[in-house]
Amino acid sequence: MFGSLNSYFSNDLAIDLGTANTLIYVRGKGVVLDEPSVVAIRTEGGPNGKKVLLAVGSDAKSMLGRAPANIQAIRPMKDGVIADFTITEQMLKFFIRKVHESRWFSPSPRIIICVPVGSTQVERRAIKESAERAGAKQVFLIEEPMAAAIGADMPVAEATGSMVVDIGGGTTEVGVISLGGIVYAKSERVGGDKFDQAIIDYIRRNYGMQISEPTAEAIKKKIGSAFPGSEVLEMEVTGRNLAEGLPRKFTISSNEILEALTEPLNSIVGAVKSALEQTPPELGADIAEKGMVLTGGGALLRDLDRLLVEETGLPVIVAEDPLTCVARGCGRALEEMDKLGNVFASE
Repeated sequence: MFGSLNSYFSNDLAIDLGTANTLIYVRGKGVVLDEPSVVAIRTEGGPNGKKVLLAVGSDAKSMLGRAPANIQAIRPMKDGVIADFTITEQMLKFFIRKVHESRWFSPSPRIIICVPVGSTQVERRAIKESAERAGAKQVFLIEEPMAAAIGADMPVAEATGSMVVDIGGGTTEVGVISLGGIVYAKSERVGGDKFDQAIIDYIRRNYGMQISEPTAEAIKKKIGSAFPGSEVLEMEVTGRNLAEGLPRKFTISSNEILEALTEPLNSIVGAVKSALEQTPPELGADIAEKGMVLTGGGALLRDLDRLLVEETGLPVIVAEDPLTCVARGCGRALEEMDKLGNVFASE
């Protein structure tokens, strides 16, 4: 009886605190919040004046690159870890409150947060403390490849090798998992942000045009690809001509974007190959049979799976709904805490 009552009032959360997006999973409800990890802050009364939280999430993202001098749109997470402690705390508070706004008592939930494999002890403690200060009763950490594998329905607890490649906004996590533990994991600081930056740099170099990050992201989503395709897509883009200093329109093709993305894509392929080199042969045989699973927003890049198939010769599967995979995995770890037991990371 108390168990069911407890679960009715349960306000346990699983949070995928990402560089680009923050997702929150509520026990029994699934993913209820998916917002960009952006915070807008207004400075009142001069440059050293009081700082006021103006907007968080989608509202703040629309201000990126468009705000006046007294409003700053900040992304407090960089490369999967906290770059600005106080703002991350404010952002978490806002999101937790938003998820619980229908409740009539103040929540002090148990929270699971996923952390990149390569994050240091200090970075992990920062994530833990900011969640505690945002009002969590208990905080558990889970490593990203583990959460991604659970979210992609892989048999993590069995004695068989599962390989997951999670390409997020700030980092790419490659993990080989067996018997509920991580056999090998590598975190490469390459992700969606690096793709955007590569496109910005390419256009500046070849066209003498300056474009913004949101524009680069739009190009990547619309015509970006990781493998030369049969059809060439084109897109009209507006940027500032650096020689004239005036806004100009120009057309860019998918082949050029492919060329722009070569370097970050090579880093991802390199991380996958070095993971396969370090994998024990028995688990390697399992992976060769079942293939590896791609998760995270980067998995949505056109033909990325084809590139990895060509480079490794192994089957590659893109998880269904790769964007929410890690959050769903965190949520399942939260719901099946007793069964999965030892999947949590230490500080």
